[in-house]
Amino acid sequence: MKIETEEQLAEAIRTAEGPVRIVGGGTRPVGQAAGTPLQVAISGIRLYEPGALTLVAGAGTPLAEIEAAVAAEGQRLPFEPAHWVAALGQGGESTIGGVVAANVSGPRRVQAGACRDSLIGVRFVDGRGEILKNGGRVMKNVTGYDLTKLMAGSWGTLGVLSEVAFKLLPAATSQATLVIDLPSDAAQPALAAALGSPFDVSGAGWLPGVGAIVRIEGLADSVAYRADRLVSLLAPFGAVRIEREGSAQLWADLRDLAPFAGKPGDLWRFSVKPSEAPALVARLGGKVMLDWGGGLIWALLPEGTDARAMAAPYTGHATCLRGAAPAFEPEPAPVAALSRALRAQFDPRGILNPGRMG
Repeated sequence: MKIETEEQLAEAIRTAEGPVRIVGGGTRPVGQAAGTPLQVAISGIRLYEPGALTLVAGAGTPLAEIEAAVAAEGQRLPFEPAHWVAALGQGGESTIGGVVAANVSGPRRVQAGACRDSLIGVRFVDGRGEILKNGGRVMKNVTGYDLTKLMAGSWGTLGVLSEVAFKLLPAATSQATLVIDLPSDAAQPALAAALGSPFDVSGAGWLPGVGAIVRIEGLADSVAYRADRLVSLLAPFGAVRIEREGSAQLWADLRDLAPFAGKPGDLWRFSVKPSEAPALVARLGGKVMLDWGGGLIWALLPEGTDARAMAAPYTGHATCLRGAAPAFEPEPAPVAALSRALRAQFDPRGILNPGRMG
C-alpha cells in the first residue's frame, strides 16, 4: 500500500488488522520485519530557510533531492549520510525518512555528530494511528521527552515518520585528504593521532587499495596550513601524501562502501572502541574498511560467517546488513527491558516492523 499523506498513514495504521512492514525507498532491508508492506511516499521539501540553516521535508523525500537543494545554497547535511544502494545490492532510492530511521551517519560524524544530532524535529504516527510531533524548526525542546532523538535509529519500530526537520551547516569551500601507506590493522594509531590533534579533522578512516585517510575541510588557506602541519605530525607513521583533486571521491567511496558493491559475501558493521580496531581487524581478516578513527569497522566476509563469534571478545555491537545471520545482536537485559517498555508505550499492539530488530 502506497501512502502519500500523513492522514492516509494514520488511517492505515489505525485500521491495520495485523503487522505492517514499513518501506521507504526500499534500499535498507535490514532485519526480518514481518507484515503487510506499507510504502511511505510522503514527499517534498516543506520548508527551507537557508538563512536560518533549517530544512523540513516529508519523510519519503529522496535523499538526493534534499542534498541537491541544500548544495545549491552552499550548504549540507552535517552528518554526511551514506548511499548504501549498491553495497547492499538493492534497487530503489534512499529517502530521508529511511536515513533517520536507521540513524545513518557518514565519515563526518567524528566532527559534526550523528544523524540524530542534526535532527531538530519529527512528526510520526505511532502504533495506535495517532499523529505525534516533537521538536520543530528551532533547536529548543521543552516537552520533557526527546522523541526526536528516540526516533533516530529505531528502524520504524516505535512509529512511522511522516516529516523530519534538520539543522544544516555551510558547505566547506576547500578540502584535502592526507593518505598514509598503512595496512588496515596498523592504521588506528595514526588515525587517533590525527583526531587528537588541534587541526579540526573531519574524517579519519582506512580504504582498501588506498591506505589510511585523514580529511580536513574549510577555507583554502586554512586547509593548506593544517595539511602541512598534519603531514609533519603523521610522518612517524610512514610516508604521507596530500590528495586534493581526488579527495572528495575517496570519502564518497568510504561513505558508500564502494569497494564492497557487487561483491559476494556477508556485509557486517562493527561499532567498537577505536583502540580495539587493530586486534579486531586482525581476527576478521578478509576485506575491511575503517571509519570514525577505527570506531566503525566494515567487513565483507564469506557467506554464512559467524562474524560475532569470530570477532569476540569486543566492546560494542555488530550488525549484519547483508547476509543470513540475525541483523542485530541481543540487547543486554536492562536495555532490552527498556526497549520493551518503549515499544509497549508507542506500539501497544506490536504491529510496527515486528522482528526488524529481533
